[in-house]
Amino acid sequence: MKAYQFAAIDIGSNAVRLLVSNVFEDGAKVTYKKQSLIRVPIRLGADAFLKQHFPEEKVRDFIDTMHAFKHLLNVYRPHKVRALATSAFREADNGVEIVNQVYNETGIKIEIVSGKEEAEVVYANGLRENMDVDKTYLYMDVGGGSTELTLFNNHEAVTSRSFNIGSIRLLLGMVPDRDWDEMKTWVKDIQSTVDKEIAIIGSGGNINKYCKLLMRDYGESVSYDELYNLYKRLRGMSSEDRIQELYLNPDRADVIVPAGKIFTSVMRWSKAKSAYIPKIGVSDGVIKMLYKEHKLENAFL
Repeated sequence: MKAYQFAAIDIGSNAVRLLVSNVFEDGAKVTYKKQSLIRVPIRLGADAFLKQHFPEEKVRDFIDTMHAFKHLLNVYRPHKVRALATSAFREADNGVEIVNQVYNETGIKIEIVSGKEEAEVVYANGLRENMDVDKTYLYMDVGGGSTELTLFNNHEAVTSRSFNIGSIRLLLGMVPDRDWDEMKTWVKDIQSTVDKEIAIIGSGGNINKYCKLLMRDYGESVSYDELYNLYKRLRGMSSEDRIQELYLNPDRADVIVPAGKIFTSVMRWSKAKSAYIPKIGVSDGVIKMLYKEHKLENAFL
């Protein structure tokens, strides 16, 4: 048996994550096992979306976090590391400056990726494993700053779109009606073109939390009615009640409701009766990409 280790840094709008995973090869069988996951709730998106700028305090917190990640990486010594920044860094006018500062101080190279590239990382590196070839799926990744939608038919990505509708944007009142109308039209148009019922595959920290609150195992089917009823219940509670009664973290308690609005709206427009939440995300996709790259680079050694 051969073993490898890889690390992924996911710099999102609501939190920054470091995932270290082991990959085991046993003949043709490949197994991925999480070694460590660290999540730091730096809400970079709030300032990026409101002011298009990261303030000094947030920059300091982020730089400190990246230094901490670097120390951990020095201990783990993974074969490869990749760091991706998403919506918040796309919008902040000092995003590139901070990326350069992180590289100069830590040697960690951060890539600022588009919404389309963000979705490709996920669905090209693990999403197909959760699909039935006879079904049509709409993959939905609801982040803090954007929602990525990709339609799959017969295991192939037919069309995809990134919308500037995310849980933090919605929380801040920064999603105009025209953006909702644009997403609604797009979803209804694709629904009218398929001849099979659409099922949703959900990704993101908020939909994972919905799954957990419904006491479902990841990968199980959840009905629209179950998700919508839970969304209505959460919507009727204050953030404080969500923290005290449901033990949600403060940085999750406020965004989980706008995320639920996005998720249930897309399900309704697409006429999807069920959703699957396999707990895959950007970090998981990066790990699989790094393993494949490593294998290709060493194929002829």
